[in-house]
Amino acid sequence: MSQEVTLAPVSTSVLSDRILTMQESQTIAMAKKSRELAAQGVDVINLSFGEPDFQTPQYIKDAAKAALDEGYTFYTPVPGYPELRQAICDKLKRDNNLDYKNENIVVSTGAKQSLANAVLSLVNPGDEVIVFAPYWVSYTEIVKLAEGVVVELVGSIENDFKVTAAELEAAITPRTKLIMYSSPCNPTGSVFSRDDLAAIADVVARHEQVHVLADEIYEYINFVGDHASIAQFSDIKDRVITVNGFSKGYAMTGWRVGYIAAHKDIASACEKIQSQITSGTCSIAQRAALAALKGGRASADEMVEAYHRRRDLVLEMAKEIPGLRTPTPSGAFYVFPDVSSFFGKTAPDGQVIENAYDLALFILRDAHVSCVDGRAFGAPNCIRFSTAAADEKLRDAFTRIKKSLATLV
Repeated sequence: MSQEVTLAPVSTSVLSDRILTMQESQTIAMAKKSRELAAQGVDVINLSFGEPDFQTPQYIKDAAKAALDEGYTFYTPVPGYPELRQAICDKLKRDNNLDYKNENIVVSTGAKQSLANAVLSLVNPGDEVIVFAPYWVSYTEIVKLAEGVVVELVGSIENDFKVTAAELEAAITPRTKLIMYSSPCNPTGSVFSRDDLAAIADVVARHEQVHVLADEIYEYINFVGDHASIAQFSDIKDRVITVNGFSKGYAMTGWRVGYIAAHKDIASACEKIQSQITSGTCSIAQRAALAALKGGRASADEMVEAYHRRRDLVLEMAKEIPGLRTPTPSGAFYVFPDVSSFFGKTAPDGQVIENAYDLALFILRDAHVSCVDGRAFGAPNCIRFSTAAADEKLRDAFTRIKKSLATLV
């Protein structure tokens, strides 16, 4: 009879410093907590995850099915199929008035890999990376992975959380190598206008060692007008890496397809890194992405109408909750209220709410609504709620939140 063997856990002493100092993604961590609570039979409304609740459009699914029948089951070129890269060039010209060739495009397994490829291609140990805050949770951890030095530059709530050109100028040093930001922004929903970016581009132009990593994954989810890309400014275009993908605008989160558009030397460096880590992106997902681009923006625009309606619904309900200070997001699908007025208050069970993390856990435990505290985004006074949920779920969620917050004294 075989004897059962129990394996001892791996000691943390054998793990690398980089993994020991890396933080787990807080959006994923909070989603995990909500799933655990739901597994116990609790009716949890999950507003922690940045994922569209829409199905991928049918024409994109059909293209994936056809790709299987057509034999797209082999390894793909590391930077992506040539026809997909050309379609991305066509999209960038159509939507952003940017001229790129296939050699400037690298398709990756999601925009997160695109971001990591770019940072690892540019940043040396000790290089400073200015990250506009509030920021998406993975930016700073990716920079740390590259052994760069994170310099958080916080936009004020009075300026819609947006960093100004003057603030950027004051933060740049001889060691600054890269600037990272998103527009529309996750988590704030802020959108940089063309004038905002023109002023920032003027600053970057005066510092030849500085590059810009512009995350435009929420490009189509914009409630205030045309999207502006910082790569449109010709004097810095060769120092701009534009990141985009299909997860948000086309509801293709599980397909994992993102891309960069950059100077050929940077694109080649990203391809080199990718060749050693993942190689080419999934063949079926790439064919689906190609169909998405060829299908235009109609399906995306339909989803944006729903996101706009949901934003207004949530803002109206948030105004009825004393203590929430909720700016109006101009894009993406989040609201990001300042909740500092609740710090120091006490829950019915005696817990003192010391910070936004405590408040997020209280909301999960008492209201059964999952959200993410702002520390993960470089904004410790705030909490992020996703509005990518059905109207009735959002109404239920904020009714519960209002009731729970009213119990804090």
